[in-house]
Amino acid sequence: MDPLDARVRGGPRLLVDHLTDDVRRASAFDLRDHPSGRRNARASGPRRHQPPAPTQPTGELVGNEQWNLLRELVEDRDPENIVLNIDPVWAFSDGLHAGEAEALLEALGETYAARVKREPRLAMNYISLRLPEMMPRYRKIQESVHALISEAFSNSVITPGVTTTEDVVWWMRQKLQDLGYTTWFQTSVDVQREGDVPSEGPVVIQRGDLLWTDFGVVAMNLHTDTQHLGYVLREGESGVPEGLERCLADSNRLQDILLSHMEPGLTGNEVLANTLEQMRAEGIDGTVYTHPIGDHGHGAGPLIGRWDAQEGVPVRGDAVMLPNVWHSIELQATTEIPEWGGKPASCRQEEEAYLDEDGERHWAYRRQSRFHLVW
Repeated sequence: MDPLDARVRGGPRLLVDHLTDDVRRASAFDLRDHPSGRRNARASGPRRHQPPAPTQPTGELVGNEQWNLLRELVEDRDPENIVLNIDPVWAFSDGLHAGEAEALLEALGETYAARVKREPRLAMNYISLRLPEMMPRYRKIQESVHALISEAFSNSVITPGVTTTEDVVWWMRQKLQDLGYTTWFQTSVDVQREGDVPSEGPVVIQRGDLLWTDFGVVAMNLHTDTQHLGYVLREGESGVPEGLERCLADSNRLQDILLSHMEPGLTGNEVLANTLEQMRAEGIDGTVYTHPIGDHGHGAGPLIGRWDAQEGVPVRGDAVMLPNVWHSIELQATTEIPEWGGKPASCRQEEEAYLDEDGERHWAYRRQSRFHLVW
């Protein structure tokens, strides 16, 4: 087991009285699992410095008193390593600002400052983990997301030849407001039209258009990131053209391939390489750019590709897959569409999935396997 994933069982314990007038009183330490195998000589007894009795009702320590107490705690435990929250790459492991770092190192003194090391995985892995009890609520949020997109890509909102992509965007934003939700990025809606992507001015949605949205919701501080596809039926059509159905099937298959390779213990870059190898062997033309999600839209944990880095992502792709982590399965498959004269369509999808306690993969709610239809 990775030592960073180990749980503390019966380890060092600190029992400290409330930080009031009693802050000077003894603190009891149990160091049964101390690396040296010995109990600390200062297991009990008076503090080595005598802070003044706090005068504020909160009992707050001021000046250097907090640093002095920290130094005593460190001395009592005598750790072999001290990890600080500093890292140039992982924002989730870089919360200590320069002034605090200077004060902390000064408080530790030369002996303990020499034991400071960088280990960004400590904070990153901790932040990335999701409690299983969170999933039922997250699944309900995902259900709301799917329902909202389904209504947005329907005749309730879209009138072909009249409604613009911007109209749909702001309908979705207003719907979020009405539900008491918010978003962490501006909603996107665009169309592919027989191999082209119109982008000049507000694009009026026409019959035969392939619709796409990228939609992120924040509810109860949990973030979602969802991309779905829709189709506007032409006059006389009763279903989606076979070529577009094939495109969606290719994208679904790429999702299956990716999930099958998301094994705990592998790095994001290893998962990416294994996925792309199988994807190409099966004749799918696709791209994978998957990221963790949860408390943050782009969360702590390994990146599995970027749209512009299919050879692997330095550092951030080297993080390891762990159980109990949620991932936004973001990817696309490009397929030639006979009904468009052989021009390609890109079926871009994004759905939330998670690794459970045993490392098994599941959809948080469900994935899109059929187009939303506008008649």
